[in-house]
Amino acid sequence: MRIRKKLKWFLLIDLTLLLAFGLSFWLWPAIWFPVADGVLSAKELLSGVENRSVLVAGHRVHYLAEGPKDGAVVVLVHGLGGHAEDWRKLAQPLSKAGYRVYMPDLLGYGRSDKPEDFSYSVHDEADLVVGFMDALDLKQVDLGGCSMGGWIAQEIAAKQPARIHRLVLIDSGGLMEKPEWDTRLFTPTTPAELNEFLALLMPHPPKFPDVAARIILHIRQGNDWVIRRAVASMLAGRETTDTLLPQLKMPVLIVWDDADRIFPLSQAERMHSLVPQSQLDIVTGCGHMAPVFCSAQIAPKMVEYLQR
Repeated sequence: MRIRKKLKWFLLIDLTLLLAFGLSFWLWPAIWFPVADGVLSAKELLSGVENRSVLVAGHRVHYLAEGPKDGAVVVLVHGLGGHAEDWRKLAQPLSKAGYRVYMPDLLGYGRSDKPEDFSYSVHDEADLVVGFMDALDLKQVDLGGCSMGGWIAQEIAAKQPARIHRLVLIDSGGLMEKPEWDTRLFTPTTPAELNEFLALLMPHPPKFPDVAARIILHIRQGNDWVIRRAVASMLAGRETTDTLLPQLKMPVLIVWDDADRIFPLSQAERMHSLVPQSQLDIVTGCGHMAPVFCSAQIAPKMVEYLQR
């Protein structure tokens, strides 16, 4: 009887560990890149995705690319704590529609360099993306961004209007509005904070048991300093886009989840009012990570808009 109880206990521990590793890899593959880069690269190669890097201002910037090389170019910019893989589900239908899709890892994230002397501000990440476009000789692109990536995309569109054909903003930051939630949750330190953070990001979050949550928190710690520096820069309020948005002249598609808790729908409506030529499309059941969880809703809207 004792042996059977011990076996059940060990089996429970094994299942908990597998759950922690499996779900953390699914939600945040970037934290596994140092140990799984070869596996990821092989998987991407087999699925027809190009896994490359380029030097920008002396720093290695990793990116994914897919779709026909002669297709119209789409550049997609991920959000805070994100990575190029966040766009894979949306990039597939775009590439099938004939677009050449580039998904860079911003500096500090994914498989790109993480220099200690970089600010990780919206302004400097925008300059990095422009440098990325220059390095690949991408003269004119359709530009998309989600969350902080949308904020970055707005600044690029203002700085480089002749190079941005159309702009797509998905659950985007940028407006001068103080968050109603605790921004420290972006770098959770306890299992309770991790579960609270997940509830902010997605409509039906997995609830990790404490053992699994602590494993994930330990793995995530390595990139927390980058996120803290980026959040501090954004909260300083020097890079908000309230006055920038009315200056944009290119077509702008705004896609938003109606229950986003990070940036509520009221911010989408305000952005829409600030950009007269914009189109606002509302999706449901996605949470803040719409490109990850709602690509099936977003892709047709985005393809139709880009093909106009």
